[in-house]
Amino acid sequence: MQHYEINGVNVIECPLDGPLLGSSRDASDLLGEAFGADADVVAIPATRLAPDFFNLRSGLAGEFFQKMQNYQRRLVIVGDISAYLARSSALRDFVGETNRIGNHLFVVDQAALQAALAAK
Repeated sequence: MQHYEINGVNVIECPLDGPLLGSSRDASDLLGEAFGADADVVAIPATRLAPDFFNLRSGLAGEFFQKMQNYQRRLVIVGDISAYLARSSALRDFVGETNRIGNHLFVVDQAALQAALAAK
């Protein structure tokens, strides 16, 4: 995990390489990492997430976001998810609403992550 600060916000970010994250256990492990690093934000590259994460019917995205929400941590998915968005209007709505509320985010790249956290 990479640990850094943006505008006073402590962030941990999963590396690009590694196993796919796709279980409740993975969400709990990330939460534990966040507590261990005293991080406010957990950033996950979109490529590290199991494809089921982007299938809202699987409940996986909801589980990840809910776990972070329950413990006052922010989840940010970093990367191009346009292929998933093209296939699912429900996912497009979910991403739009998530970004509109702003507690958790979907951003296209590291620069967008920095801009979003610098604005808060």
